[in-house]
Amino acid sequence: MIRVSVFYPANGQEAFDHGYYFGNHYKLVCDRLKPEGMVSAQFDRGMADGNGGNPPFHAIAHLVFPAVADFQNAMSRHGAEIMGDIPNYTEIAPVIQVNEIAAG
Repeated sequence: MIRVSVFYPANGQEAFDHGYYFGNHYKLVCDRLKPEGMVSAQFDRGMADGNGGNPPFHAIAHLVFPAVADFQNAMSRHGAEIMGDIPNYTEIAPVIQVNEIAAG
């Protein structure tokens, strides 16, 4: 299994529409990627860093797929639409990392 993590860094100057992200973008991602093999999706809203200060990320999405190829195939079919929705909630370029779920 793999987990794709999508991070939206918070530098303090940028806008991020959490209402749109959690109300619309989340639904778009799930509607498009679940039929393509996505096992689960979690979308987190940044609250604070470890010391109670501002969060380092506005939001983080975690998408679980059986294999990297499944994620790549899903994104080849729906990636343009999903990535094209980003300007509706932020100008931040997301940082995407593919992880092997190695324990847990």
